[in-house]
Amino acid sequence: PLPTLPERVEGKVVMVTGATSGIGKASALKLARAGATVLVIARTAEKLEETLHEIDQLGGTAQAYSCDVSDLTDVDNLIQQVLADHGHVDILVNNAGRSIRRSVVHAFDRFHDYERTMQLNYFGALRLIMQLMPSMIENGGGHVINISSIGVLTNAPRFSAYVASKAALDAFTRCASSELAHEGIRFTTINMPLVRTPMIAPT
Repeated sequence: PLPTLPERVEGKVVMVTGATSGIGKASALKLARAGATVLVIARTAEKLEETLHEIDQLGGTAQAYSCDVSDLTDVDNLIQQVLADHGHVDILVNNAGRSIRRSVVHAFDRFHDYERTMQLNYFGALRLIMQLMPSMIENGGGHVINISSIGVLTNAPRFSAYVASKAALDAFTRCASSELAHEGIRFTTINMPLVRTPMIAPT
């Protein structure tokens, strides 16, 4: 039989980005309930406090860190602090993301749509992976879970900026997973369908 979630994560340090709403928050609560030490990462301090409070009420263990994952210097500072506090991270859940719903013909003068989605969904997530990888290898292994989109598989119209940024992360992950398998590093990509979260309001 497959191991249960508590068997997988109990006593492990799990970092979840975008952990104060939607998929990230639901994951953080579930992981805390299963006995993980959850590092909740998001931009807003008040929302972080709220999520910490909910985890506390479940009897879980968590620590909050404020970070804008689209700011690479912020990511570097975050990882430095997290490694000082916890020594290592066992599992990284790259969940923080930005979606833009706009057709290509309406984006001719909005090149920044593509830059903004790449900055958070690809470069931010990649920076976290790159910064955590050395300590994961040193620790004998780790697991990177990327929350991606079904749009990468279905080529969803009107989401070219979002889907392209997620496709970049998916492709990096496919390459990296074979390279790092012998180091005990596992990668999982979850191509989520449309999930009822605040992010889909425009849709």
